[in-house]
This record gives sequence, C-alpha cells and structure tokens, in this order.
Amino acid sequence: MGQYHVEVSRVIAARPQEIYAVLADYRTTHPNILPSQYFKELTVEEGGVGAGTVFRLRMSVMGASREYRMTVSEPEPGRVMVETDAEAGVVTTFTVDPLADGAQSRVSISLTGQTSPGLVGMLEKRLNPLVLRRVFAQELELLDNYVRTRQPSP
Repeated sequence: MGQYHVEVSRVIAARPQEIYAVLADYRTTHPNILPSQYFKELTVEEGGVGAGTVFRLRMSVMGASREYRMTVSEPEPGRVMVETDAEAGVVTTFTVDPLADGAQSRVSISLTGQTSPGLVGMLEKRLNPLVLRRVFAQELELLDNYVRTRQPSP
C-alpha cells in the first residue's frame, strides 16, 4: 500500500477564531460547509465541538460511497484541528493562520490517505488528489460564504 497527499488553501476575510469556531462545531456549523454532492451524512457520536468529537461521515465520489469514523484532535487549539480514521488510514488536517492585518486568514485543508494494493492503489494515488482538490476548494468556498453571510452573534 502507498499513500497520497493533497492540500488546498484559501484566504478568507474573517478572523481566525471565527473560522476555527465554524470548523470545530460538528453539530451546528461544520455540516453547512460540506459540499452536498460529496458529503451525504455527518452523524456526531461523541462530543460535537473540537477535540474528543467522534463522528461518522458518508462520502460519495465518482459513484463510490464510503463511510468514515473520524476522531477529532486539536494539536494546536484554535489553529490546527485533525480528523483521523485510523482504520481507513485517512487523516484530514485543518489549519487556520492569521494574516498580517488580523481580519483575514489563510485556511488550509490537507489530507493524507492510504491506497489499496495493486492496480486499484495506483489509480487511487493518481485520481484521489485530483478529486479531493475540487472537493476541498468547494468546501473552502462554502466556508468563505458562510462566514461572510453569517449574522454576528449578540
């Protein structure tokens, strides 16, 4: 088995803590930024906000459906959040970095995944990054739209 890696970044006009709060809330806000054509279901099993959250996620890409059971950790709370499915060999990392003015942030989504053995694995190594770049770019666009249109909390 091999590995593949993909990373997509975008500058978003919002403070890092606003963005991180959206990403970390798997019950309320995070589901709003998932492209619905790929992400079919997100069910929180434990927790719901940040580290310790466990959730099931069903994805459908290129006609294939797959379920993941992700555990969330926060190696750098407020900046880096990681979703891990150890059984599937998938690790997704969200990184939110402030830019110089503090009113903008660079948000990155990266994923490292294990490939299947043989020919299938060779195809996964070539195709998965192409597809996931598109998925993550859409997710970042939805995140950008969400934080721009969201009403400020009282």
